[in-house]
Amino acid sequence: VQLQASGGGLVQAGESLRLSCTTSGLAVTTYRVGWFRQAPGKEREFVAATTNTGSSTFFADSVKGRFTLSTDSAANAVYLEMNNLTPEDTAVYYCAVHKNPFHTVQPGLYISWGQGTLVTVSS
Repeated sequence: VQLQASGGGLVQAGESLRLSCTTSGLAVTTYRVGWFRQAPGKEREFVAATTNTGSSTFFADSVKGRFTLSTDSAANAVYLEMNNLTPEDTAVYYCAVHKNPFHTVQPGLYISWGQGTLVTVSS
């Protein structure tokens, strides 16, 4: 499966962005989808994950209450809605997929990754 992450950009603190993760080759509902981010000089960290149908979501504490996930099976897409952004959210955001029957924050368990989209939040 190929993944395409998009929607990044430059915003000011307090603003919102919606990132998209689309799949090609197989339906997005075939997989569980996760979002990760990597800030300059830091390790890649888990952000959020959803089941293949979007029925269950899981968020890192740092984004809980500000970020949401939604799945559009017709568009083969999973969306990460990011609200009330802060400069600490600045990073390259990646989407990835896996088929394990549980949520996971471990990058090594994801089998395919998108190329990343840059989010920059200015203060």
